[in-house]
Amino acid sequence: MGNHHSLSKYADYTAALLGHQSVATIERHAEVTEAGVVYPLWRVTTPGRRRLLITAGFHGNETAGPLTLAQHLPELVAHARARDVGLTIYPCVNPSGFAAHTRYNASDEAPNNDFLRYELRNGVWVDVLEPGQPFVRHALFRGGPKETIALRSDLERQPRPDAALDLHQDPYLLQALTYAYAFGDRAPFRPLLAASAAHVPVALSSIVDDGVRTDDLGLIALHDGSITDWLHRAGVPYTAALETTTATPLPASHQVNLIWLRGFIDLASAR
Repeated sequence: MGNHHSLSKYADYTAALLGHQSVATIERHAEVTEAGVVYPLWRVTTPGRRRLLITAGFHGNETAGPLTLAQHLPELVAHARARDVGLTIYPCVNPSGFAAHTRYNASDEAPNNDFLRYELRNGVWVDVLEPGQPFVRHALFRGGPKETIALRSDLERQPRPDAALDLHQDPYLLQALTYAYAFGDRAPFRPLLAASAAHVPVALSSIVDDGVRTDDLGLIALHDGSITDWLHRAGVPYTAALETTTATPLPASHQVNLIWLRGFIDLASAR
């Protein structure tokens, strides 16, 4: 398993993932049909006293997360087992996008920010809050692309995790960088950012999207209706969406992903 081109077809990715059935339970939790092709959606689980939820591949052109999980699953399972942390992993949420190397699915739908909606004081519902914007309430969003509906449905049947990490990539910044979206106390993320900086520069106090800037650690708190936002609102104590840029060499992205994956296993264990 070298680079994303060797696993650009989802069937190849599935075969690589299923090669790890000796270390984890790998089950088809649903399937979706896109452009006449049926894609299985996989859930990987291991037992443990505490639980870490891992998601990756919401955007099909952000391949590092799914590839890290397929390539390094045995060592992640070993790290988690040593700490009595069970893993629940959805390794490639958007398979048709992954197969075509496109951001959205084959129906040109965006599976990512469709988990939560906020009601503003004027009665309008929005999926993204401006920084500090007041709201009346939030509610789980029931619509969205079929991939999101399938994932949300399966997650609602699972116990609430002790930590949750979502692996992404930034395809817009043109240099190798990493940063993360996270909520609450920043202290648990400081060592992960410091360790990541040994492999990829951290985007400190940088604009990464329209009106979105990292802080002096390389973190962003953005209530954007994403799975990370939803789980934070649901009371999961440690939630983050990790970004490396697509300009980052894949081996370096793997190293950053692994630092955060191991770090989140440790955070879940300490609960």
